[in-house]
Amino acid sequence: MTHSSVSLPVDTTLAPRMDIYAYIHKGLRTVMTETLHAVGRADVNDRAELHAACDRVLALADACASHLSHENTFIHPAMEACQPGSSSKIAHEHEEHQSAIAQLCETVAAVKSANPGTAQERAVRTLYLHLSLFVAENFMHMHIEETKHNQVLQAGYSDAELMALEGSIVASIPPEKNLMFLRWMVPAIAPAERAQLLGGMQAAAPAPAFAAALDTVRPHLSAREWGKLESTLKLAAVV
Repeated sequence: MTHSSVSLPVDTTLAPRMDIYAYIHKGLRTVMTETLHAVGRADVNDRAELHAACDRVLALADACASHLSHENTFIHPAMEACQPGSSSKIAHEHEEHQSAIAQLCETVAAVKSANPGTAQERAVRTLYLHLSLFVAENFMHMHIEETKHNQVLQAGYSDAELMALEGSIVASIPPEKNLMFLRWMVPAIAPAERAQLLGGMQAAAPAPAFAAALDTVRPHLSAREWGKLESTLKLAAVV
């Protein structure tokens, strides 16, 4: 998953069309950077702290694998239907991505099994370096999707069709994993985006599912952020 240059164009003409990548990619960027931070600052002499950081890497790997599967299953076929060959480059990167995810999990196992002391310190450094490269490559990868892939999708489909495609993806996700994605997405997006995402869920989802979503995200919002959301969605009567 490599790119020859970091000087990639940003097409600002894409807004305000439906961007199927926007919310999930903001969430993934957040969990990637926070996980990298957790590994970088973990105390190798504190077994519980170190293992907690390793578990965060495994959770990140699981989230990335799920997201990759959603794109392969839903988004790439939609792109190919309107512009054959348009997803081939990123599809190849997804194969590399799968290998990188497996390598991360193997490196976590090496950290957990290493003997305390120098061997474990080396294993943690290797994990940090692998994770750093994984994050960097994914940031580049997501940029391509948000620019070039969105150009294909937005040229081939209406916003309503793209929203239906997104709905198909969400419907395929088990409830517990959907809550995991919401936990990272909702705090990572802007207040107006937060209100739009949860407002749509409030209108369409069963009340228990919506309540579970609010319970999941509320601890990760500041009092000010929660107040804005509460006011916009008129949540006082339901929480």
